[in-house]
Amino acid sequence: MGIILAIIVFGLIIFVHEMGHFLLAKANGIRVDEFSLGMGPRLFSFVKGETRYSLKLLPIGGSCMMGEDDVEDVGEGSFNSKSVWARISVVAAGAVFNFILALVFSMIVVGYTGYDEPVISGVIEDFPAEEAGMQAGDRIVKMNNKKINIWREVTYYNMFHPGETVDLIYERDGEKHEVTITPKQDEDGSYLLGVTSPGELKKANLFTALKYGIYEVKFWIATTLESLKMLVTGTVGMDQLSGPVGIVDVVDETYQQSKDYGVVVVIMQMLNIGILISANLGVMNLLPLPALDGGRLVFMFIEAIRGKRVSPEKEGWVHGIGMILLLALMAFVLFNDVKRLF
Repeated sequence: MGIILAIIVFGLIIFVHEMGHFLLAKANGIRVDEFSLGMGPRLFSFVKGETRYSLKLLPIGGSCMMGEDDVEDVGEGSFNSKSVWARISVVAAGAVFNFILALVFSMIVVGYTGYDEPVISGVIEDFPAEEAGMQAGDRIVKMNNKKINIWREVTYYNMFHPGETVDLIYERDGEKHEVTITPKQDEDGSYLLGVTSPGELKKANLFTALKYGIYEVKFWIATTLESLKMLVTGTVGMDQLSGPVGIVDVVDETYQQSKDYGVVVVIMQMLNIGILISANLGVMNLLPLPALDGGRLVFMFIEAIRGKRVSPEKEGWVHGIGMILLLALMAFVLFNDVKRLF
């Protein structure tokens, strides 16, 4: 069941990503040669208008082929005949649609389950928060100049910055107070401020579902960027990377843990996973790396600034090398995922 659910979740996210490219291409009068879900040999396809729509064997990706790599094709309706800003909008649309999908999922989850305000329910005796004078009902506003909107931002900040002194701003009875707190190590080795979670989610209306849905997406985007920073700085190792196989394992484990609570709970859990993956995919695609949408955008922004396109041959070489490195990384991640299973 985990495999089926993972294919549905991942397939929907990829479909929306490629649909973003497709819709913006059509809006800009760009010819789309093929819109496909999956990779590898075609299982099913049909042609409508100028576009072939395909379902392919391997459920691990998709494509919206617009002839963007054919630099000699500058005829009417071709990708390369359009203005640089039109091309930028088409390339960026995939990631933007992923963020929109994550927001829709977040609004559904928040609307059903409620939202977690960063309001503490109490403090732990003999821990820094108590010593700093914090009390139940205090609303955490900022931690080291990082604005706090939901409770998990407090938890994750502490996780990403263990033991670091925090300049914390909290609000009580409409007044803001600032304290400096150094987390204290607990018996299990974790560093704690000594504040306890709200414990109860607040019921959302349409406005708060939108508001806290945005906060949720923002949280996962920030978490993805923080995780990448930790990867680059060596705080976490490459062996902790996970890919499609790892996602299937997580989806299956989540399903097994939630199935006894009913269909609605399973759906909410899948939507939560969908928020994480969709936001993550949006961020990863915008990274300024060759072969990714972000890498293509770098060359287009250079073109917009200098008024002339970078040599297509040079750009092609860069993206080609990037694709080789990306495939090598995918193979490494797949090896990691399989190794963790056994």
